[in-house]
Amino acid sequence: MDIKHLQYFIEVSNFNSFSRAANHLFITQPTISKMIKNLEIELGVALFDRSRKQLVLTDAGRIILEQARLIDKAFKNLEIELDNLTGLKKGHIRIGLPPIFDAQYFLKIVGIFHERYPQITFQLVEDGSKKIEEAVGNNLLDVGVIVLPTKNDIFDHFSFMEEDLRLILHPSHPLAEREEVNLAELAKESFILFNKDFVLNDRIVYSCNNAGFNPHVISESSQRFFIEEMVANKFGVSLLPESVCKDLNKNVKSVKVVNPSISWNLAIIWGKNQYLSFAAKEWLQFMKAQLKLGYR
Repeated sequence: MDIKHLQYFIEVSNFNSFSRAANHLFITQPTISKMIKNLEIELGVALFDRSRKQLVLTDAGRIILEQARLIDKAFKNLEIELDNLTGLKKGHIRIGLPPIFDAQYFLKIVGIFHERYPQITFQLVEDGSKKIEEAVGNNLLDVGVIVLPTKNDIFDHFSFMEEDLRLILHPSHPLAEREEVNLAELAKESFILFNKDFVLNDRIVYSCNNAGFNPHVISESSQRFFIEEMVANKFGVSLLPESVCKDLNKNVKSVKVVNPSISWNLAIIWGKNQYLSFAAKEWLQFMKAQLKLGYR
């Protein structure tokens, strides 16, 4: 039984006329007559007494009309609740963010989205790209910001920022006044890196190996500010994204790295074969549009 059968039956009952109900519904009279007849056949009872000039409900018709109105009301309530959901009045989005990148602009966009849809709540989880990929893959997060490349057979992604890493070091370091530094010149330096949950760790070690040396790593951390403080206290050097280096404290300087330069590409990922809520889908579309304007 289609809900429209019941809704058309209600309209015919309200107008006591097939033709007026058809005009109100913008359909033909034969169409509505056929639908009511099909409903009668399905229910096994006559709904109207057609022997009179004016349509009159049968006893069965009155009982069914009462229940049809209840069903129609429940269906409309369901539509309202779904409209609330699809209209982004409600929802919850779980987002993974790496603590490496400068999230100020990113979170500003999230804030604008939240102002538009205040009943949508957010869970923000900080972790490395590897952990974020794992969480998205296990449906513990809806979306995540990671360093590319990603597993294209598992995740869809949207790239929104690509930049080079810069060497950060204490202002008293012999290389601090240079405009640029060859990566191979860092062979004897002590490195402070993000830990192995971060793709950046792999990227830096791989690049150093290609430059002819294995970096001497004296410390690893999951916190950018801890790495910065260690460099400021002359424990060693590190490599951080260019956008992060704009806000370094006065006890740390940054220098361009060349031959080779080391780049990173940030992207938002989500599962290819996983359910995404209406709120998460709309958030993705909103973020794509805003990030294209802000980062490119």
